[in-house]
Amino acid sequence: MIVTRQQLQNVRYEDPDRRIDVLAKLSEVFGHTHGETERDSRLVSLILTGVRSAEAAAIIALDDHESMRIRSWERRRETAGAFRPSRRLVTDSLGRKQTILHLWEPGAGNAPSENDYTISAEFDWAFCTPVRGNRGQRWGVYVAGQSPVHAGTTGRQTLQADIKFIELLAELIGSVDRRNRLEGDLSVLRQFLSPPIVAALERAGDRESIAADLEPRECDVTVLFCDLRGFSQRSEESSGDLPGLLNRVSGALEIMTQNILQYGGVTGDFLGDASLGFWGWPFASEEAPLNACRAALAIRRAFQKARETPNHPLNDFEMGIGISHGRAVAGKIGTSDRVTVTVFGPVVNLASRLETMTKQLRVPILLDEATAQLARTRFPREEGRTRRLGTVQPFGMETTLQVSELLPSLSEFPELTDEHIARYEQGVDAFTAGRWSEAYRCLHDMPPSDQAQDFLTLRIAQNNRTPPPGWNGIIQLPNK
Repeated sequence: MIVTRQQLQNVRYEDPDRRIDVLAKLSEVFGHTHGETERDSRLVSLILTGVRSAEAAAIIALDDHESMRIRSWERRRETAGAFRPSRRLVTDSLGRKQTILHLWEPGAGNAPSENDYTISAEFDWAFCTPVRGNRGQRWGVYVAGQSPVHAGTTGRQTLQADIKFIELLAELIGSVDRRNRLEGDLSVLRQFLSPPIVAALERAGDRESIAADLEPRECDVTVLFCDLRGFSQRSEESSGDLPGLLNRVSGALEIMTQNILQYGGVTGDFLGDASLGFWGWPFASEEAPLNACRAALAIRRAFQKARETPNHPLNDFEMGIGISHGRAVAGKIGTSDRVTVTVFGPVVNLASRLETMTKQLRVPILLDEATAQLARTRFPREEGRTRRLGTVQPFGMETTLQVSELLPSLSEFPELTDEHIARYEQGVDAFTAGRWSEAYRCLHDMPPSDQAQDFLTLRIAQNNRTPPPGWNGIIQLPNK
């Protein structure tokens, strides 16, 4: 007999005080048990407490092969022997996703047919109520007992009230279980994902939706690669205090990851003394390149503040950042024991190469042209500015790159004015066109503190302000 919620709508709960007490203990069961086995055992005990007519109760589950597993069971009388729920009743109930009640009438004198549920002769009735778990999980509550339900209306009303209570209990169990499993998934992901992303995933409401959002897929991403400069040298200098160096490096990595997360990014694995962040996954965003720029400037600002603070553990650390934008594959990968999120593709390699080039071009932050174009047109100048540095061909690469520097706003970095930037880019255009004397004059108008000018003026001076034969405007970088 299928029992619908509509049939139970007008049924009144019996013994409400006892059942409210059972429901109140659910939070303790889920909050203070260690593992599924202990939790299920306590749930079965609660079920027997709440359903006084029940002689036995169990938490049951079906696997993909329709095999029934009794996760936990209990009988009111410990000497009554083992409890064997009807597999057919369980299969039908969980398959239909509805409560199914079976009443056995031993006095009828008829042998059960092939279609009857297998019910032990010691029980008058049994029912199974599904628990709405995560997709792919099929489990529920099984209750059996003895009562004079065939003797009159009172017994049937009691059984209906019991079923209504178990349906309420199953709904609460399922809701709490889904929430706990979801929270478990999110707790792992919080170390990689920014709070807004975690909140958006949380709003999805179930593990299956989250799993779909986190599946590796190809998408537009902006990648930030940040590395500490001179780490190898510091390792040699600090050979007598490697734990101290490790603590300092951990502090530097924390600055990187905190700012990546603060501006909505995703953090990948640490790569030695480097950190990787990316935007555009798991949710696409037009703000991805701009937020990457915001994170980069915040990291630069934090390291600058550390350098200006006497005795700060990071006051002798410098960093380089490369940012690139393009297509990549991003997603959650891992095993049941270890989960991580990652991004891979040419755009990731490019961000790493740009970071390496910051040493040669003598600037803290380098952008590829895709990111620079977006920053030039959409990034508010009160937040940051860009400066074209030239066209380069990195060592070992056949392609050429137009690279730009990401600079703080004028109010934050007044020593380099907008007029300076315009004059510098005028010099870059002259350098590219082969007018090196003009380029040299433009570049020498920069303030002495600006080290970016050294990259081009050194080449101009080495060639006596005359471009080499066959000059095509592309700077060949000698090494990584």
